[in-house]
Amino acid sequence: MDKISSGKRGERIAALYLQKQGYKILEMNFRARYGELDIVALDGKTLVFIEVKTRKPYEYGRPEEAVSPRKLHIVARTGEYYKLLHPELPELLRVDVLAVDLLKNTVRLIRNVTQ
Repeated sequence: MDKISSGKRGERIAALYLQKQGYKILEMNFRARYGELDIVALDGKTLVFIEVKTRKPYEYGRPEEAVSPRKLHIVARTGEYYKLLHPELPELLRVDVLAVDLLKNTVRLIRNVTQ
């Protein structure tokens, strides 16, 4: 399985996981000039921008270790732009990272990574 197909598979797994946790998925793979949002969802009254990282082997580390502070800044900035396009959505914003491990078939949600 190549990097792109494993990434897409990880995003589908992430979306199902989030739905089971009570999130409402609003959009997937939103693209803007600044960057991309893997998943945009509502967690109660909070608008959440979720960066999904998928790994099969650990030769490059755990999935969440691949999310740099710069990447989080890009996600936050793209999320702010998304919010401008959708003023009807909640004011409370959050960036989460969801790590999908295809080798162990596990999903870990790391919440509030921008704080």
